[in-house]
Amino acid sequence: MSNVLRLALVDPNDGTREKLKAMLLTIETVWLEADCSRYEFFPDVVSQTHPDVGVLALDSDPNKTIALVERLTKEHPECVLLVVSGSNDGQLILKVIRAGAREFLTLPMSEEELESALTRVSLQKFGSADSGRGSCEVIAVCGATGGVGSTSVASNMGCILASERGRSVALLDLDLALGDADVFLNVIPDYTLADVVQNVSRLDIQLLKKSLTKHSSGLYLLPRPVELHDTQAITVESLRKVIGLLKASFTHLIVDLSKSYTSVDMSVMEAASKVLLVTQLDLPCLRNVVRLMMSFEEIDGLNRKVEIVVNRAGLDAGQISLKKAKETLGREVYALLPNDYRTMVSVRNNGVPLITQAPKAAITTALREMVAKITGDGESTESSNSDESESTESRWKKFWPGISKPKV
Repeated sequence: MSNVLRLALVDPNDGTREKLKAMLLTIETVWLEADCSRYEFFPDVVSQTHPDVGVLALDSDPNKTIALVERLTKEHPECVLLVVSGSNDGQLILKVIRAGAREFLTLPMSEEELESALTRVSLQKFGSADSGRGSCEVIAVCGATGGVGSTSVASNMGCILASERGRSVALLDLDLALGDADVFLNVIPDYTLADVVQNVSRLDIQLLKKSLTKHSSGLYLLPRPVELHDTQAITVESLRKVIGLLKASFTHLIVDLSKSYTSVDMSVMEAASKVLLVTQLDLPCLRNVVRLMMSFEEIDGLNRKVEIVVNRAGLDAGQISLKKAKETLGREVYALLPNDYRTMVSVRNNGVPLITQAPKAAITTALREMVAKITGDGESTESSNSDESESTESRWKKFWPGISKPKV
C-alpha cells in the first residue's frame, strides 16, 4: 500500500500555479484537494479541506507568505507546510524554516525533486509506506471467464469490509458494458463513472462521496455508465485520476474488472495491491487461468500480485479435483469458496448481501476468511515464490496445447 497525501496549494501567480498543479497531478501518491489564488483565503481553504500538506508559493509576496506560514503552523500544526520559490537567498530560506515550513524548494524544480520532498513528508507524517492513515489498498477482482461469480465476490467482499469498524470502502464497477454491481446491491445510482470522469478536475473528496451511492452496509458504489457511448470517455488516463481521488478518500478500493482485459483493466491490475482471479474447477476456466497467467508474466510484478480464488467448489462430481488443479497450475489456491446455489440465487434476486441474507452460511464464512486474509487479520498461505517461476511456466505451457516445446 502507498500513503496518499492530500494537498492544498496557494499561489497568486496564475502561470506558476498551473505549472505546480500540472506537476502535482503526475504524482500518483498525492491528491490535489484544493488550489487558491489569494494568500488571504488560504487559511479558510485549509480549515475546510484539512489537507495533509500545504504548498505555498513565496515569490508574489514573501512577507505575506512567511506570516501565513506562522499562522498555519499555530492554527493547523497537523498540516505540513512546503514553500516553493525562485529565490535561493539563505536569509529568506532561514526565515521560512523558522516560521514553521518543513521543506523549502527552489524553482524551477524537476518532478523528481518535488516527489522526493513529498516522499520525505510522507515518511515523517505516516512513518512508513505500509502504515498509518492515508493508506489505501486497491484490490482488483477479475474472472477467468464470464459467469464465474467475480462480481458476486467483489460486491460481497466490499460489504464485509465496509461493515468493519475503522474501514471505509468503495467498489468501482469497471465492467463498462455489462456491469451489474448496482443490481447485486439493489441500489439506483444518481451518478456513474462517466459523470465522475467528466467532472474529476472539479471534484474534491466531499463532492466525490456525494457522487457515489452508499449501500446500507457502508459500502460506496461507483457504477458503470448507463449509456454504451459514455464508455468511450473512460481512458487509462482519466481512470488514473479517478482512482487517485478514490485512494485519497477510502482505506480500501475494490475494482470489479471486465472479462475483456482491456488496456483500462490492465492499468488497474498494474496499480492494484492485490489481484483476485476468480475461477471454477472446470477445464475451460483452468485453461483460461493458464493463458492469463502466461500473459501476466509479461508485465513486471503483476504475476506476483495475482491470487487464485476458486468459486463454487463442490458444484458437482464432474469437477476437476482441487489437487489436480493445483498440480497443473503450479501454485496454491488463495481461497476456496463453496458452492451454495440456493443462497446465492436468493441473494442476487433480493439484492441483499450475504452478511445480511445469510450471515452464517458456509459461503459467507469463506468470504469472511478471505477478507481477513487480505487485511492481514487471518492466517496466510505462502504462494509459490519467485524461484519456482520457471518450473511453473513450464507446467502452464504443458497444459496449454497451443504452445510448442522449444527445439533442441
